Amino acid sequence: MLRKNIDLNGKKILVTGAAGFIGANLSRELLRRFENVRIIGIDNLNDYYDVSLKEYRLEQIRQVQGDESVSGEFIFLKGNLADRDFIRKIFSGYEPEVVVNLAAQAGVRYSITNPDAYIEANIMGFYNVLEACRHSYDEGKRGVEHLVYASSSSVYGSNKKIPYSTEDKVDNPVSLYAATKKSNELFAHAYSKLYDIPSTGLRFFTVYGPAGRPDMAYFGFTDKLVKDEKIKIFNYGNCKRDFTYIDDIVKGIVEVMQRSPEGDEAGVRYKVYNIGNNQPENLLDFVEILQDELKKAEVLPGDYDLEAHVELVGMQPGDVEVTYADVRELERDFGFKPATSLREGLGEFARWYKEYEC
Repeated sequence: MLRKNIDLNGKKILVTGAAGFIGANLSRELLRRFENVRIIGIDNLNDYYDVSLKEYRLEQIRQVQGDESVSGEFIFLKGNLADRDFIRKIFSGYEPEVVVNLAAQAGVRYSITNPDAYIEANIMGFYNVLEACRHSYDEGKRGVEHLVYASSSSVYGSNKKIPYSTEDKVDNPVSLYAATKKSNELFAHAYSKLYDIPSTGLRFFTVYGPAGRPDMAYFGFTDKLVKDEKIKIFNYGNCKRDFTYIDDIVKGIVEVMQRSPEGDEAGVRYKVYNIGNNQPENLLDFVEILQDELKKAEVLPGDYDLEAHVELVGMQPGDVEVTYADVRELERDFGFKPATSLREGLGEFARWYKEYEC
């Protein structure tokens, strides 16, 4: 296991995408676990999905900050990663010591119809973060001690070898979103090599849970079922996904934040890991479990007829049949492996949905 070489207590931590699903949960966990942390959270609060959900997450962070047992501080700044001056001012004004870049334009299908959003947020935005990290060392300053950034299982494209390993070749993306995420990894490697920025990329596998993204299948399915509408299961039900519960993702990120790479054989302080549940689930089984938990939470009536609300259709452009994470490296280096069962995680989501939406 890698040694902890970063103490997060008292650190200034920049979290981009702080109003997002992962960013908000990470910010809350950092406030709870570490003393005197100063979290600078930035988000552009765009309308890719309902902004009120992002505001709800920010309010959850503020509630944690208001707890008497919490000594840390959360500062929220609204702005766009693609705005270079905005990023420069944050780095010069707050001098973050750890950076967690979670801001991105998400979604595979949306990238087909709105490619500009992905180039702006995922390419230009990440470039601006890298440039700011690079210049954080100017004039002999200690600068950024660790850059952790979000990649995606989408980089594996239509790879037939499973489970997906970080050693696999990932040069054939099947969506622009996937291409931008692979580009992030390449950019980070180049900047690590050129400017000695310690960086770790995390390939997330279908993250879900309470207050998640409404465009994700489990959330969208629930909305439709509640409205008595049909849901579409792609590839005629023959898709499998490695669903990862949000608490597991956050625990993994925190473990990674505390251990910056110490250098590969060439001395480059750069690493990429999968972070998934290591247990792909068939989408039809997934929907059955979701229905059961929605019934238990009284979101759906006990006699709900799921079969009458399911439509099997062909594969969508940009989608892949299977996602399956090999997490042995994550377990070896951090002593951590996601463990929340799908039923447990969907149960938590269903109870939250009942409270928030119903």
